[in-house]
Amino acid sequence: QVQLVESGGGLVQAGGSLRLSCAASGRTFDYYAMGWFRQAPGKEREFVAAISWSGTPTSSADSVKGRFTISRQNAKNTVYLQMNSLKPEDVAVYYCAASPSYRAIVDGGPDYWGQGTQVTVSL
Repeated sequence: QVQLVESGGGLVQAGGSLRLSCAASGRTFDYYAMGWFRQAPGKEREFVAAISWSGTPTSSADSVKGRFTISRQNAKNTVYLQMNSLKPEDVAVYYCAASPSYRAIVDGGPDYWGQGTQVTVSL
């Protein structure tokens, strides 16, 4: 079992930045691919970004390319999502996810999910 706890969500003005963190515990974090997903009100949950166990490769959705960056610090069992130039359409609950398979994260089928953290962007 892997437990995932997100933090760092909140309210920010359009154009601002937030950094989400996801702390993992349980099985060996180092060998898990990690990812971020989001779900906006009334919409399906969607893939945001993924990172392999070693840190490369990474992948991100077209809607966030150039604005969001995923990274990880295995010594701290933590994965991050740096979000810059936030837009109102980024409003969603953001979920951390984990899987032994990087492909599973990118394809939207991770093994473990966090509880989510709310991100709100005001005009």
